[in-house]
Amino acid sequence: MLILMQKKVRLMGILNVTPDSFSDGGQYLNLEAAEVRALEMIKQGAEIIDIGGESSGPGSIDVDVEEEVRRVVPVIEMLRKTIPKTIIISVDTYKAAVARQAIEFGANMINDITALRGDPKMAELVAQTGVPIVLMYSKDPTARTTREEVHYDDVVVTIKDFLRERIAYAQAHGIKRRQIIIDPGMGAFVSAVPEYSWEILERLHEFKEFDLPILVGASRKSFLGGALNERLGPTLQAHMLAIKNGADIIRVHDVKDHRVVMEQLSY
Repeated sequence: MLILMQKKVRLMGILNVTPDSFSDGGQYLNLEAAEVRALEMIKQGAEIIDIGGESSGPGSIDVDVEEEVRRVVPVIEMLRKTIPKTIIISVDTYKAAVARQAIEFGANMINDITALRGDPKMAELVAQTGVPIVLMYSKDPTARTTREEVHYDDVVVTIKDFLRERIAYAQAHGIKRRQIIIDPGMGAFVSAVPEYSWEILERLHEFKEFDLPILVGASRKSFLGGALNERLGPTLQAHMLAIKNGADIIRVHDVKDHRVVMEQLSY
């Protein structure tokens, strides 16, 4: 439970071992490339490495358990042997069977973008293993998000109601409150209307009522505007706003740039 108890803001480095992730799909499919990237992010200041084997963006396709395991488990096994034990390895999955094998080979955190809705067996696994679990808001009930322009009367109230219900569900299934990290969602997970994501960042302090760690992942998302290669500046702006308003963990592609800015601002 190390990351849940310490107070400074943590950088979570994204490691996608997928062919179709929107930003870096196909770059880290082989073990050597994945190891080099993970070690690079750790050197730059990442304290959590989030490894994902299935894209969830609009237009992405389902990946079966066997293929997802084939993508992520060898990377986790390799990294657990080579990186410091203080580095958290998170597995970005909603499938209990994938998470179970990932934990067996060294993962010690689960990032579930369905907030335990995607697999009825996930809650039991989290309760049994005691690992931290990220519960993320998504307008869509499955891991496949969409570009739908959902409109909210009050986006923060809606997300808080969702997280309150998901936290209660988790606890009812044996998960300790101290295991839970909340993520209000960003970009298409909330709505194709970009203003909602910015409103969440501006009002992030309202999620402090849960007294749980808050994770924010705005990195390179389309709500930031511009072409993909033009989003570093807006990403940094979004994440600094998140930190100012109470974020505890920031999920990023560009670790070095975030660390430089955070040090300049004494975060």
